[in-house]
Amino acid sequence: MQVSRERESAMPSLEVFVYLQLLDLMTTVLALQLGGREVNPLIRWLMQIGPVQGLTLAKVAACVLAGYCVWKNKARVIRWTNYWFAALIVWNLTMILRAVALFS
Repeated sequence: MQVSRERESAMPSLEVFVYLQLLDLMTTVLALQLGGREVNPLIRWLMQIGPVQGLTLAKVAACVLAGYCVWKNKARVIRWTNYWFAALIVWNLTMILRAVALFS
């Protein structure tokens, strides 16, 4: 099966997306351990099964949706979403540093 040029060009964005999902998962778990709380109502609802389990489920769903975007040749959606998740990770890191400063 030959991969289309558009799908091939989407792979770097998809790889970045997966890495950002992992970073978001890790920084969110750390922030929760430091006393933070999840503000997204959907994620908060998923976390009823357990914080790590709910977050992991959300990340798996996000990766499935990203795969669907690649399949439908909508790589630009992934690229724009990467900016959002990069900003979200910066926010998480800011909250982590603030929490650590409070404990010092």
